[in-house]
Amino acid sequence: MIKARSVSDKIFDCFVYFIVALGCLSVLLPLIYILANSLSSPKDVALGNVLFWPKNFTLDIYQYVLENDSIGISYLWSIIYTVLGTLISISLIFLSAYPLSRRDLKGRGVFMFIYVFTMYVNGGLIPTFIVVQALGLYNTIWGVILPGCMGIWNIIVVRTYMSTAIPWDLQEAAMLDGADAFRIFIRIILPLCRPIFAIQILFMAVGYWNMWFKPLIYLVGEDRHPLQLILRKMLIQNDMDNIMAGGVGSSTGAEELLYMSEALKYATIVVATLPILLVYPFLQKFFEKGMVVGSLKG
Repeated sequence: MIKARSVSDKIFDCFVYFIVALGCLSVLLPLIYILANSLSSPKDVALGNVLFWPKNFTLDIYQYVLENDSIGISYLWSIIYTVLGTLISISLIFLSAYPLSRRDLKGRGVFMFIYVFTMYVNGGLIPTFIVVQALGLYNTIWGVILPGCMGIWNIIVVRTYMSTAIPWDLQEAAMLDGADAFRIFIRIILPLCRPIFAIQILFMAVGYWNMWFKPLIYLVGEDRHPLQLILRKMLIQNDMDNIMAGGVGSSTGAEELLYMSEALKYATIVVATLPILLVYPFLQKFFEKGMVVGSLKG
């Protein structure tokens, strides 16, 4: 027999629903506002007539974004940085986490201390810049991708998942059958790590996709800047002249150019956010299992 819920329990449920709804609105309303402005006429956007519903619906600004050379090139570089950076980061994280998860690794505690120590003590920006320059990585895509590509926190989470979710007896049985460490890693560990694997891919991809500071520091010129850095110039520095030069004809009036520059900001934000919004639903089911199990104990 199900016990009837008390008044205090119902009040608490209402409070929880209210907080969750408030959190959802705080996330959804800015997205709806940006989307509505990107689908409205540039004049209505510039005059501030758009709130949460498009006015004078049009896709002209998206056509301009797709035809703009600087935005298209930066979008391509963002994809390159994200794909290469994610592949390298995931490889290094899992190759580092697997030995640390094995009980037969001698000096495992010492290695973990060294890893964790780097989380709290680091050289800072200027020494890192000097190292990148000394290694010949300055003004290359590797200078953007490699520094900081192996997150210690991610290694700890993956290592904890491997040591808690995958029984050690399974690996011992494989070793008794003659399997070496590499074969165990490929045939047993990786297939059983799909939830945490998907989570780490999402974390790394989002981090590289939203990256703008390292390209700003380590790249000379704007020919290899990612989309987020272009977006930063639009929103913070208000540098619209060079960005709009690739897609606006000479017949465009000054007033229309001003209107378009305001609408362009919202459309570019949507284009920059869309890939992550499309990928996230496919990986959401792995979040609970991957993150909860991977963070139960260190």
